[in-house]
Amino acid sequence: MFKIIKIAWRNIWRNKLRSSVVMISIILGLWSGLFILAMTYGLNEQRIDGAINTVLSHIQIHNPDFLNDQKINDTIINKEFVLNSIKNTDKVYKFTERLISTGMVSNAKGSYGIQLTGINPDTEKQVTEIYSKLIDGEYFTKLKRNPAVIGEKLAKKMKLKLNSKIIVTLQNTKGDLTNAAFRIEGIFKTQNTIFDETTIFVRKTDLSKIIGLTNGQIHEIAIVGKSLEDSKLIANNLKNIDKLNKIQTWSEISPELGYAQEMMSTFLIIFMGIVLMALSFGIINSMLMAVLERKKELGMLMAIGMKKRSIFIMITFETIFLTLIAAPIGLLFSYISIEYFAKHGIDLSNFASGLESLGIGAIIHTYLPVKMYFEVSLLTVLVAFISSLFPARRALKLNPAEAIKSL
Repeated sequence: MFKIIKIAWRNIWRNKLRSSVVMISIILGLWSGLFILAMTYGLNEQRIDGAINTVLSHIQIHNPDFLNDQKINDTIINKEFVLNSIKNTDKVYKFTERLISTGMVSNAKGSYGIQLTGINPDTEKQVTEIYSKLIDGEYFTKLKRNPAVIGEKLAKKMKLKLNSKIIVTLQNTKGDLTNAAFRIEGIFKTQNTIFDETTIFVRKTDLSKIIGLTNGQIHEIAIVGKSLEDSKLIANNLKNIDKLNKIQTWSEISPELGYAQEMMSTFLIIFMGIVLMALSFGIINSMLMAVLERKKELGMLMAIGMKKRSIFIMITFETIFLTLIAAPIGLLFSYISIEYFAKHGIDLSNFASGLESLGIGAIIHTYLPVKMYFEVSLLTVLVAFISSLFPARRALKLNPAEAIKSL
């Protein structure tokens, strides 16, 4: 067996051009496949992280009726009990309280439908990253009376700048329309243009006075766990304690994001399967040509007594050796390029408007879990072994007498 393996090793270097073609095809196949996977994975992760860090958080709690039509009076039931439950729940990192009201914002340039979100600036900074997305102004530190922080998209539509005055029309707890004036203290820009165009942040204390909720009522509690994976565990623990309010994870609030996350593993398997299948056909084609080119040589080996089993093993090991040389190089190139673009990003500014409408930024950062490298390595060796079977079987069908006479 050792002699057969040694012969197989020497054979792959006898025709360096042919061996190089096989190895280059494996290297390029692995690199292109893994890099496209990393781009896709990065796009999905960026979209989910953007949504969670700006609007969703890991978990949200509401009055069940508030989710239907967002009526002002449908506030969280037993707020103090709920807050104490959150504080005593394992794996909860931070949480914040919010008031939410839909209405119209207007100035001399027009009127637009918006969602006014009343927040505690200090606790909100621990849950979302809106404060870090400011492109101009301050985050509730400068103006004392009715400050507002708005999205860049809305600011451009209404031609607003810092200290501009806006009038917001809302419904109060009595069902009457009420107007309130706010001044722009900050302008933020996220990777979601729809969110930037429809959301205005104000202080919870200011909004509560305007809509008439002056007893500390709130519409929403946003919670972040110590990791995204803890979301379901935290939500289930809170559901066992609080039976009156609606407790939802980020994937339940935004099903399309949750579905995309669930489908990602399936997509990775399908896509990598296609890449490896294409790679296998390349290996089969190259090794089959190698067998046909060495027809006379293989015939002579059979004629002098080499068993067909040894011929089969030799061809198989030649393929495996080529793969074991090429695969690490392909994985190394993939890792270097993926890590480089994970840090520097891929600039897709030409498609920025379309990407931002989907909640994705113009700079895409590649990302691939470490386990994928190991899984792909094992799959590549397995595919190489399977691919070697057909050429090796073809070699066994050679007639020694006819093979020796061939050119």
